[in-house]
Amino acid sequence: MSKKIEKERESEEVNFSLEEAFEQIESMIEQLEEENITLEDSFRAYQEGMKLLKYCDEKIDRVEKQVLKINEVGELDEF
Repeated sequence: MSKKIEKERESEEVNFSLEEAFEQIESMIEQLEEENITLEDSFRAYQEGMKLLKYCDEKIDRVEKQVLKINEVGELDEF
């Protein structure tokens, strides 16, 4: 499977607002901090957390690229 198709599937699987994604990451951190979590559950939570962090990073990058400001001459500059 190509990386492009893989990336599209990952972005389809995770479709949250940044706030929702951060809340889920916080919840996963709390799970990982529990003493009675199994190794399998901790690995699963870690993998899901990493997917969410990647999603957040990509979403923030997209927003940053879209944010522009108008300079004194009337041209668009990156913010």
